[in-house]
Amino acid sequence: MIVNAPFAPRLIVRLAALALASTALAGCVVGPNYSRPAALPAAQAVPLAFKEAQGWTASQPMDHIDRGAWWSVFADPTLDALERRVAVTNQNVAAAEAAYRQARAIVAQNRATFFPTLGASGGVTYTRSSASGGTSVISGGTVITTGSTSTTTGTSTSSSSRGSTRYNVGLNASWEPDVWGRIRRTVEASTATAQASAADLQAATLSAQAELAIDYFELRVLDEQKRLLTATVTGYQRSQKLTQNQYNAGIVARADVISATSQVQTAQAQLIDLDNQRAAREHAIAALVGTAPADLTVVVAALSRSVPVAPAGLPSQLLERRPDIAAAERSVASANANVGVAISAYYPNLTLSGSGTSSSTAIDQLFNLSNFTWSIGPQLAYTILDFGARKARVQQSRAQYDQTVANYRQTVLTAFQAVEDQLAALRILEQEQALRLAAEQSARQSEQIALNQYLAGQTTFTTVVTAQVQSLSAQQAALNVLGARLTASVSLIQALGGGWTQGDLPKG
Repeated sequence: MIVNAPFAPRLIVRLAALALASTALAGCVVGPNYSRPAALPAAQAVPLAFKEAQGWTASQPMDHIDRGAWWSVFADPTLDALERRVAVTNQNVAAAEAAYRQARAIVAQNRATFFPTLGASGGVTYTRSSASGGTSVISGGTVITTGSTSTTTGTSTSSSSRGSTRYNVGLNASWEPDVWGRIRRTVEASTATAQASAADLQAATLSAQAELAIDYFELRVLDEQKRLLTATVTGYQRSQKLTQNQYNAGIVARADVISATSQVQTAQAQLIDLDNQRAAREHAIAALVGTAPADLTVVVAALSRSVPVAPAGLPSQLLERRPDIAAAERSVASANANVGVAISAYYPNLTLSGSGTSSSTAIDQLFNLSNFTWSIGPQLAYTILDFGARKARVQQSRAQYDQTVANYRQTVLTAFQAVEDQLAALRILEQEQALRLAAEQSARQSEQIALNQYLAGQTTFTTVVTAQVQSLSAQQAALNVLGARLTASVSLIQALGGGWTQGDLPKG
């Protein structure tokens, strides 16, 4: 149906005129503009280099690291397959991703307030006068009788009644121009919050990936420990049999047989305990990849002895490479914008609104000009007295800003600490492993010498047991140091932000 009246154009023109007038006033944005705070407290500068990186060079630098799959530097297909499942099926990552989508939706909601809202309505009313003097009104199929004692639902007929039908339609529009920048500051705050949420998503992903890698290497170290203990039990059983034969020949005392048996049983108990530890690591890996432990089996495989080390770079680069630092900084930006939102409460709110209605007893005349009524105009609202409520809200928002700045700086300090810790660990563990491997060789030689002397009758079995325990302990210590180096390598990559940079943040 064509509207043959100038109502809608007039309403639109007048609204547009008021909008242009208010837009001329909308150049002001209250509150402080954002400037990134110093990464460290006053009088402290970001160091030029990491302290623990001085004096040594990474043995296997990872300049070729895949930004999307930092774990590929370990060249382990099983680890690679597990890691690629984290971003897809890990439930903590899924929760962080959902939180990010919520934050983006809030930004969209806030941006929508830049624009007017438009509503429409329509209805039909049937009125009937009965012979008894009562009046019934039918609206949407319900008859409500006034001047009588009855209420009827549905349709009622009477030969002595008279009725009429009235149709009506309406259109309304309202808009709150952003005169003082409150909406702009709100959008600015929610956008920064969404960016912080995106960084939180990356931090959650990196944390889950690093935790999986650490659990995986601990599992592989347990596999190596089990291989070592299996071989050790076999060796101890040979010694037990040898001692039993010598006892049967009357060469040694029964105490030697008991000692040899105890040694075998102790090693077997340690071997069983490794199964428990390995099962726990495997279950942890299953949870990280988002599957039930019953559905995941990590088969036994050899552990690579190479330990890649990521280049630390400069401390200033760390500020751009860690998602948790980016999230903390974006929280500062959001808090800064919220200060402006709080300050805007000191200024009046301007709302432009317009509405038009048309009513007729004939539906074909509903849109005639004579049936239209309309209204349009601005409305100002201002709080004259609130007994300090606005001031308190501004103070609260400024305090929240100070809190986020402190949290940001603490995050930076913690990041520096994490990198320094892992650099020191890698350097010191590398030195320790060299000594552990040398001690392992010496312990093996001592074990063999003690066994030969025992067979020649030159020493007691107690000496053999002592040498064997020392040899096993030395080999286990060497494996533990290797595992610690691999863990430190993963932790260093995590401390450096993996392959992430602040440039990966969404722009808005």
